[in-house]
Amino acid sequence: MMPAMKSRELLLTAAKFRVARLRFEGPEGQEIIRDVVEHPGAAVILPLLDDGRVVMIRNLRRTVGKVLWELPAGTLDEGEPPEVCAAREVEEETGYRAGRVEPLIEFYASPGVLNERMYGFLATDLEPTSQALEETEEIEVFPIPQWQVRDMLKDGHIEDAKTIALLLYWMHLYTP
Repeated sequence: MMPAMKSRELLLTAAKFRVARLRFEGPEGQEIIRDVVEHPGAAVILPLLDDGRVVMIRNLRRTVGKVLWELPAGTLDEGEPPEVCAAREVEEETGYRAGRVEPLIEFYASPGVLNERMYGFLATDLEPTSQALEETEEIEVFPIPQWQVRDMLKDGHIEDAKTIALLLYWMHLYTP
């Protein structure tokens, strides 16, 4: 059973997250302090074209100083259901509108420091529209054959954890 939190102190409020200091009582009565990034959650989407290609993106991630291969994803707006976020983000980032968005898996991104819950979806029945990127986003779109996506996973070209988790789940555990 999880011990009750004794206190929560807000340390920082940013545009997409907060940082809080949490205090708990440990098993021996000692005080345990954890600083946590509080995040509203996010949707990550595996867009699948009718011909079987996966729509991947190359996303400039200034925080790590690299362009990463990723699946489209985005932060949930306040009160927004994850499937609504998924439909919005797949179209904004890839320029494809999903006719169907199906939940696949949920997981925590990095529970040691972050409470972000990721909601993974499969998007199918895709119709081309146009990208609607945020002002700060630099994203290129690439429909990639499944065999090539597997090779990219094997050889380390895909480094983004949410993308790896959703692709591996879909490739090895998903059964429609």
